[in-house]
Amino acid sequence: METDDVTRVEWREWGTDAFEEAADQDVPVLLSLTATWCDHCHEMDAETYAVPTLAANVNDGFVPVRVDVDRHPRVRDRYNMGGFPSTVFLAPDGSILTGAGYLGHDGLRQVLERVRSVWETKGAEAGSIPRPLQDTEPPAGQLTADVERQMLGQLTDQYDEAAGGWGEEPKFPLPDALEFALKRDREMALRSFDAVSANLLDEYEGGFYRFATGQDWSGLQHEKLLDSNAALLRAFANAYLYTGEDSYRKPAERALEYLTTTLWVPGDGEDGDGRPHGGAFAGSQAPGDPESHVLEASDREAVDQPPVDETVFAGANALAIDALCTYRAYTDDERAGRYAERALETLRDAMLEDGIVTHYRPARVNGGWNVESERGLLADQARVLQALTSARSILGADTVDDAAAVADATIDRLRVDDSFVDGPRSGAGLLERPLRPLDANVELADALLDLGAITGDDRYERVARETLEAFAGASDRFSVQVARYASVAARVLEGSLVIRIGAPAGSDLHRAACRIADHEKVVVPGVQDASDVPDGAAVAERDSRRTDPATTPAELSDRVSNLLA
Repeated sequence: METDDVTRVEWREWGTDAFEEAADQDVPVLLSLTATWCDHCHEMDAETYAVPTLAANVNDGFVPVRVDVDRHPRVRDRYNMGGFPSTVFLAPDGSILTGAGYLGHDGLRQVLERVRSVWETKGAEAGSIPRPLQDTEPPAGQLTADVERQMLGQLTDQYDEAAGGWGEEPKFPLPDALEFALKRDREMALRSFDAVSANLLDEYEGGFYRFATGQDWSGLQHEKLLDSNAALLRAFANAYLYTGEDSYRKPAERALEYLTTTLWVPGDGEDGDGRPHGGAFAGSQAPGDPESHVLEASDREAVDQPPVDETVFAGANALAIDALCTYRAYTDDERAGRYAERALETLRDAMLEDGIVTHYRPARVNGGWNVESERGLLADQARVLQALTSARSILGADTVDDAAAVADATIDRLRVDDSFVDGPRSGAGLLERPLRPLDANVELADALLDLGAITGDDRYERVARETLEAFAGASDRFSVQVARYASVAARVLEGSLVIRIGAPAGSDLHRAACRIADHEKVVVPGVQDASDVPDGAAVAERDSRRTDPATTPAELSDRVSNLLA
């Protein structure tokens, strides 16, 4: 039990002890979902939970539990009330009595009274289970070309002609939708890229803000998260691949600078040449004083920087590694490759064991690792697998064994029927109930396709296809937020473009292969002992078609163009 100096609420840790205490005392649980980067969370602490009578009311009539949503994503995904903070009232069995977002002191007082009354009248019978946790089987179906066509239709219907991007309000950057549109409607995609860079990019400090509350991109929310910055860095790098225009390279470069400075947590070690190694990326940066973001550059220099949460999250670091590899592939930027290698070293040495990924580590990257963290979460497994395959494709890193171990462990532990649950089916509250998140299933399927292309093991492609088919019965209703589903479905149906190279990473042929304008391709450098890929040559293939070996970048470009024609 921990009494918060700000709130005076006696917060418990998430776990079975808190729910057993609630059962023993026959009272509800008050679950507070917060994030270090969430200003409204800190505001609710200071203005609501800090009221002494309210804090006493909570302590006396409820078992209060505080959860950091970044550190406990399975709790977040089961109890999120649509944003943070989320204020959720639970029965001791974990079922939901009611919930809300931010509550002022009058609002919380009213809700406490109402929940207490309902509890005294109905008890645990008043609790309910969210629908995604009731229906354990997603609607299966067949993959067809309609999936891609329907998603493009969704993007076209929701495209904002005036402000760019998709949807009304709030306005999120939607990097997966940006990347999907790059290959299907370039004009719509680039106008949306322009809107994101014009409105969400911090021109002074670098990095992208999380979202805007207004349809016209007004009402910026100034927190910066590693995962969204990594995804946008990769998306802008891919826009640069197709256009060659600096207007798309520069936002990616500014995101790279932000990641490798503000969000970089150095390692303590040095290699034999005295160069630093290890290190990783911090999870997020708080928004800070809103007034500071409208100051002139010279005035901002005097303002204290918002605090950074230096927790190292495996999945977000894996996204960053993938993004840095992508940027490196198109620009030869040595810094991107160097930081990708260092973060990958930390990921493999400190957060990966026998194919199982540890969700997070505390601020100190080398040392101070004693923390209870979940392991083997689907999103982490998928993203680490993608980072390992990207490092193999772009940097020529020796990561295939680790990638296969991650893929195999994920399939063995999390695959139930033909799709994947979000983590171990155990824990307090509703964690024992399986949840099959579409976005993480799609991320894993995408990474499995890459691994299958690299290894030649068609088992991974088969699992990827079956995973997508497990959700295909609802594909006509998928929102633009999961545009990646359609991208991966197209890869399965049409076959990925795979370029195998009998030359090492960094060679002219490898660099040329990386720059072929298809961001969904797979490049495999350093192929040896393959009769169809001679030394010093490259062979491209898609589905059952294959080019003759090419020995120069120009030859490779011509043969790939003919293959895709």
